[in-house]
Amino acid sequence: MNKRILLRLIAGAALSLPFAVSAFADTLDDIKKAGKIRVAIDTAIPPFGMTDDKMQPTGSDVDLAKLLAKDLGVQLEIVTTTGPSRIPMLQTNKADVVISTLSITPDRAKVIDFSIPYADHPSVVAGLKSVQIKSLADLDGKRVAVVRGTTQDSDLTKQAKGAQIVRYEDDAAMALAVASGQVDILATARSLLPAISKKNPARTVEPKIIMQTNWLAIGVRKDEPKLLAWINDWVKTNLKNGKLAAIYKQYHGVDIPTDELLQKGS
Repeated sequence: MNKRILLRLIAGAALSLPFAVSAFADTLDDIKKAGKIRVAIDTAIPPFGMTDDKMQPTGSDVDLAKLLAKDLGVQLEIVTTTGPSRIPMLQTNKADVVISTLSITPDRAKVIDFSIPYADHPSVVAGLKSVQIKSLADLDGKRVAVVRGTTQDSDLTKQAKGAQIVRYEDDAAMALAVASGQVDILATARSLLPAISKKNPARTVEPKIIMQTNWLAIGVRKDEPKLLAWINDWVKTNLKNGKLAAIYKQYHGVDIPTDELLQKGS
C-alpha cells in the first residue's frame, strides 16, 4: 500500500512539474515569442529619459533599453512611466522590465528583483562656483534647495540641521529657482546638474559634497530567474566591452566606475 501511494505521489509531481516550471519563469520566453520587450522609462528626467525636438524618446536609459532589445533580438516598446508608477507597472504586467533611474534599495528589493547595477547615481550637494562648501556643517544658516520627499530631502533633514531647507515640488521648479537666483545651493542627483546649469549658463552649478552613492539597476518581477540571469549576463558583457560606459559618458559627461560595478555583480 505504501509503495502504491508513493508511486501516485511521484506521478502527480511529474505531471505538475511542467506547469510549475512554465509559471515560474516564462517572461523571457514570452518576450522572444512576442518579438518585443516592453520597457518602462520615465521620459521626464533628463539626461536619463527625455524627448528630442521631434518628440522622440532619448537619453541614457533609452539608449540602454535600445541596446538591450537589439542584443535580445526583439523590438523595443517604451512604456512611459513616472517615478511612483515604475514598480506598479512592473507588478501589474504593463511592462516586462524597468530601466528608469531605478536605485537598488532594501524596500524595493522586497517586491521586485534587481539586476546587477549598470551605473552609479551619486546624490550631491551642489552650488555655484563661488560658493565655498566642503562639509555639511558649512550649510549652517544657508538656503539649500531640494525636491520634497526625495532622499536628498531626508538626508539633509537628518544630517544638516542648521541648513535652511527650501523644498520644491519637482526638479523643474527647483531648477528654475536656481536659474533665477532664488537659491545658490541645492541637493540633488549629480546627473541632473548639467540640465539645471543649462537653464542659465551664468549660474552653473557644480558638485561640492557627495552625500551618498546609489546604484542603478534594471527592475524585474519577482521569480523570473531566466530573465534575470540573461539580463545580468548582458550587463556584465556590456560593462566589460565599454558600451554602457560610452552611453553614460555621452549623456552625463562623466565616467561610470566600471570595475566597481563588475565587483558588485560578482
